[in-house]
Amino acid sequence: HKQYFIRNFIVNNEKGRLKEIFGENDLIESGTGTDEIIKRTSSEIRIINERFRTGLVDIKDKIVEKYLKNPVSGLELKSNLTKDEYDSGVNKTREHIYAGDIYQVNFSQRFKAEAPVEAMDLYYILREKNAAPFSAYLSFPEFSIGSSSPERFLYLKGDIIETRPIKGTRPRGKDSEGDLKNARELAGSIKDGAELNMIVDLERNDLGKFCYYGTVKVAEHAVVEKYARVFHTVSTITGQIKKGIDAADIIRAAFPGGSITGAPKIRAMEIIDELESVSRGLYTGSIGYISIDNTMDLNIVIRTFIMKDKKFYYNVGGAVVADSRPDMEYQETLDKGIAL
Repeated sequence: HKQYFIRNFIVNNEKGRLKEIFGENDLIESGTGTDEIIKRTSSEIRIINERFRTGLVDIKDKIVEKYLKNPVSGLELKSNLTKDEYDSGVNKTREHIYAGDIYQVNFSQRFKAEAPVEAMDLYYILREKNAAPFSAYLSFPEFSIGSSSPERFLYLKGDIIETRPIKGTRPRGKDSEGDLKNARELAGSIKDGAELNMIVDLERNDLGKFCYYGTVKVAEHAVVEKYARVFHTVSTITGQIKKGIDAADIIRAAFPGGSITGAPKIRAMEIIDELESVSRGLYTGSIGYISIDNTMDLNIVIRTFIMKDKKFYYNVGGAVVADSRPDMEYQETLDKGIAL
């Protein structure tokens, strides 16, 4: 009997029946040499990728040009919290810290506005104005999601796992001198450094649940990274996962990310649930992929909007520690919100 590799197929779940639909050109005989299979497949992938990328660039350029010529104005952003309410939440969090309940909590507010643009348009404008390495766009019948996340939650390749928590934010300067000033201020911030140290310790502990003893390392610590609108301090923690561990095991042990909950994680989440008046929903969750070979790359859902019924919503938050000042914490959320 001949055996075939099927390169393309569609699974149609129709009334509970699965159908595989493919054409003659989608079959490669098993006797075909490996080098020939790789050569043919790689060539087709390059062609498809080029068509896909070219099409997206054309769409993006047209959308961006449209709104540059006719910018949207008069949008009124509304928060679910007044400044006084946000300040009160920060102070209540500090009370928990002084009581010994927690060391740090990520406290957030949610903004909403009427959106006289399509979700895809808004996402492409976001990509143009606030590019970030872990962006995503998802469209569903009832709502759409556009993310310009700068933060990687988990990256698994082979048996090596990586997480890159972010703590500390400063706006970009108006010029190179302003950039340098703000980057140095962030690098020298004792408070931001303490926030990151706590989360690095938490993430090391999370990775230790499924990595071999002694393999969890802080590869980089407190590196100031430059993004389109802000600076962040970032650390990179890696480890070697134990034999038999898969992506689902890792997510179960590490989710949600420590940078957007606090430390200790469980108690921090309980306090967030107590103090935040609306559910976070997708915010601070993850978007990404898990491939058939167990490779995984997930972001942290920040700098992300959800659009539903011509309204868009997005959350912004910041870490609260013992010496946090409510006015500065509130301003940090505005800096992040403006970036979006």
